[in-house]
Amino acid sequence: MSMMEIKVPDIGDFKEVEVIELLVKPGDTVKADQSLVTVESDKASMEIPSSHAGVVKELKVKLGDKISEGSVLLMLEAQEGAAAPADSAPAASGAAPAAAPAPQASPAPQAAAPTPAPATAPAPLPPAQPQPTMAFAATATAAAVPGHKPHASPSVRKFARELGVDLTRVTGSGPKGRILQQDVQSYVKSVVAGGAAAATGATGGGGAGLNLLPWPSLDFSKFGATEVQPLSRIKKISGPNLHRNWVMIPHVTQFDEADITDLEEFRKSSNAALAKSGVKLTMLAFVIKACVAALKQFPNFNSSLDEKGENLILKQYYHIGFAADTPNGLVVPVIKDADKKGISQIAEEMGALSAQAREGKLKPADMQGASFTISSLGGIGGTAFTPIINAPEVAILGLSRSAIKPVWDGKQFAPRLMLPLSLSYDHRVIDGAMAARFTVYLAEVLADMRKTLL
Repeated sequence: MSMMEIKVPDIGDFKEVEVIELLVKPGDTVKADQSLVTVESDKASMEIPSSHAGVVKELKVKLGDKISEGSVLLMLEAQEGAAAPADSAPAASGAAPAAAPAPQASPAPQAAAPTPAPATAPAPLPPAQPQPTMAFAATATAAAVPGHKPHASPSVRKFARELGVDLTRVTGSGPKGRILQQDVQSYVKSVVAGGAAAATGATGGGGAGLNLLPWPSLDFSKFGATEVQPLSRIKKISGPNLHRNWVMIPHVTQFDEADITDLEEFRKSSNAALAKSGVKLTMLAFVIKACVAALKQFPNFNSSLDEKGENLILKQYYHIGFAADTPNGLVVPVIKDADKKGISQIAEEMGALSAQAREGKLKPADMQGASFTISSLGGIGGTAFTPIINAPEVAILGLSRSAIKPVWDGKQFAPRLMLPLSLSYDHRVIDGAMAARFTVYLAEVLADMRKTLL
């Protein structure tokens, strides 16, 4: 054993790059070519590997430090003859790759093949998730390796955290076993389709192993011309969450209609009066306010199941999410404390959030904390649909296109503007009778908003 300094190797044109992640700590045993720190420039991010194997004795850098070629990273009690291969170089992600590595002198050391872990051992969720996500159990081909540090870029680590995936269980297909985004996606698919037991913490209860047939793989080009179009980033992130929610929540949808004839007239006259202010009232703003009244009347709809599915967490706040259509897919901004805001303020805030969503400028905080969600397709069309519940919420309201219909008033049929309502709810928390009462009350409020004053 000998004490040595581990320095930053040749990293090409990158100079004075910032340390954004420390991947080891004093006392850790590292292998040659194992990543030590992650650095980031204005062009790309990369991980700096160790040139030798040994035990970390002291870190010489901290988060935020600027380092260049030759900077000392740490002191290592090195093992004799444990130098990294000659082709060892930082792995970069982003627009600008590092300098080309020298010709390969010897094969990179390979980790021993992992052994299968029991299908009942769930991978833990990260501690700071803004929304609970599905924690994926070990599969028959990937088991957690104690002390193993997964080799992945910061963007892939973030992607895995968003999906609740433990990277120590994922097998990398990149150079030197580097984990790529498609490796994480493949792992998620294997858990869903391979019969592994899904963790029950995300939605409480349920989540038994799924014994699904493998996804069909066909050469579609033999039937005709095809074109491959990558999914947008939003759809890649939301897809696994939507799949989890649909599979793990027992959905039931209650359909109803609300007479919004008088409300629509009031909306139009109010917009005429507010024309100079620049505020435009939308029907969705009125629905949000009406939903707050309904949630107060039926508090179970403004709740979430706890991790074990044994208790109901009743929320004393009313944060209403609304689905916003963007060129890259749907996102769900949140109107915070809708109960404390007037219709004009809600409409103005919705307009600002929708504009930010279309421009891709929404901050994570703008999409967190919803206790109830509304998905409105009224501006596009349709008569009804089944919206998917946004876990850990227990219900979601869908709005379709309103239409003039003949409605019997006791003496004759009169033309009335009717708004279709589609309420999906978690049947573990809400029964059909309660759901019907909720939509009936909501329709009454939309027919006469003065009920919110009672």
